[in-house]
Amino acid sequence: MTDVDRRIDPAAGDEVATTIGVEEEFHLVDPKTGALAPTAPRIVRAPAEVEPELHRSQIETASRVHRDIDALRRDLAQRRRDLIAAAHRLGLAAVASGTVPASGIAAAGVYPKPRYEWLAHEYRQLVEEQQVCACQVQVGVPDRDLAVRVARRIQGWLHVLLALSAGSPTFHAVDTGYASYRTVAISRWPTVGPLPEVTCAREYDDTVAALMLSGVISDPGMIYFDVRPSARYPTVEIRVADACPLLDDVILLAVLGRALVSAAAREEATGKPLPEVRTVMLRAATWRAARSGLSGELVDPLGAAAVPARQAVRALLDHLRPELEHHGDWDTADELTRALLRRGTSAQRQRAVLRRGGSFVEMVNEVIRETEEG
Repeated sequence: MTDVDRRIDPAAGDEVATTIGVEEEFHLVDPKTGALAPTAPRIVRAPAEVEPELHRSQIETASRVHRDIDALRRDLAQRRRDLIAAAHRLGLAAVASGTVPASGIAAAGVYPKPRYEWLAHEYRQLVEEQQVCACQVQVGVPDRDLAVRVARRIQGWLHVLLALSAGSPTFHAVDTGYASYRTVAISRWPTVGPLPEVTCAREYDDTVAALMLSGVISDPGMIYFDVRPSARYPTVEIRVADACPLLDDVILLAVLGRALVSAAAREEATGKPLPEVRTVMLRAATWRAARSGLSGELVDPLGAAAVPARQAVRALLDHLRPELEHHGDWDTADELTRALLRRGTSAQRQRAVLRRGGSFVEMVNEVIRETEEG
């Protein structure tokens, strides 16, 4: 929920899906107790390139704009190292996870910024419980009309990205039964979920303007759709994923996100009609992915039936293979997907700690270890 797209450079490139960037959100925790630590103001002043998030216990990093996936990985890894070092100097840890067990409990207040203070006053309990972290992928699309239509085209696939990233099983110090409870927590906001059925930038902008006029939101940065065109720069932003402790999973989201945008732009170029996907089915697919992640079934991206999660993942890779090969990312995507399916999602790994008799603190420390080792 930071200000929109502040690091995307409009001069970075003018071809669809050639540029890519990633924003990662982190919890700040006390590793001894697992409690959230409201120390973001001190971290922001530290020698690390970070930005504040909504709560004092959250922090964000954002990559530069890249064309090369290896360069993106190096960039993200360095930003993680800098943040982790800054947190360690305070005796704390940074956790890349959708939630931690302490999420939603007795927040220490929002970061001291007028925009966040307005949100806290207007949205009250929703803000109190908005102690959740995401991983957002931004892909270059120079034309805003095209960006809107690309966003519309990729919506039917986004629940698979959510399932791959699912890593928020706990909230209010309980196991929620969900793989991504972050998705449930944010779903209560008025501008979260599928993109409206708009077909061009003017219609999209008119929708945002109407929401601002209604007083429900204060600025375009409060548009939290699962995917959206940037309000300021030439990108499509994919916002559906949980924060991921393992950098491999972040890179997988990045290459799949770029390929989704690239495939959608190619469909536009060939005149393929926009898909007729009902909003209720998009919401249902998102809920199913949030509920079970990769542990059960997902909604088939090519239809409405329930299918095994691995089948939905394979359908995504098959759909994207031409674009992944075009960008030189097929081997990376295939290898990282296979590795994720072998080890399980972060939610599955977190629950494995609990099944072994571990405590919530031990579970948090396992996610800290993964975040630090990348």
